[in-house]
Amino acid sequence: MRSLGNVLITGGASGLGAATVEAVRAEGGTPWVLDRARPADGVEYVQVDLADSAAAEEAVREVAERAGALDGVVTAAGIDACGPLGEVSAKDWERVVHVNLLGTVAVVRAALPYLEQSHGRIVTVSSTLGIKAVSDATAYCASKFGVVGFTRALAAELAGRVGVTLLVPGGMWTRFFDDRTEQYRPPADAKLNRPEHVAGTVVFALGQPPDAEVRELVVCASEEGSWP
Repeated sequence: MRSLGNVLITGGASGLGAATVEAVRAEGGTPWVLDRARPADGVEYVQVDLADSAAAEEAVREVAERAGALDGVVTAAGIDACGPLGEVSAKDWERVVHVNLLGTVAVVRAALPYLEQSHGRIVTVSSTLGIKAVSDATAYCASKFGVVGFTRALAAELAGRVGVTLLVPGGMWTRFFDDRTEQYRPPADAKLNRPEHVAGTVVFALGQPPDAEVRELVVCASEEGSWP
């Protein structure tokens, strides 16, 4: 495994992002977080709302300047707005797309000059709902399907210059479900994965040697309901 170096992680204050912070640390890398909330103690971060693309790009540049280099980017930030299309406000629906898809694009765009210098790696985070649609999740599915298309095109564009991996995780036991109404929360006996297990696969992708690529990873609990 190659040295991870400086790894920028969006959404690193909780869930998969926080688990990835710990996994990067455990492998000797230095995590840098973009989030609205403060991450774990001792983790360098810039506070930013990823729904604001200009602010997200500026935050990436700030991290790169402070770190001196960027060797990896993981776009783990994600939100949802559950409900039938006609019952989800336009503002809430569009914010999901802004954070999950446009925020991913903004961060990657700003990071590219630094990643090309380091021959670094990108891991984007979609979802099993980025390849299989379900009811009452139009915003989330639209955004995560978009991440799939964006990442596949990006991998073709950057081949030989920057490594690109698409991560497709299933449901995980995180705070992602905390603000949902009961009908949209997984039951207590749901078969979900643990974020630290998924974070291990992120580090695996980031640590690949030059000229070796993990193009796509589907990582889920063995009884994941949305896969295959």
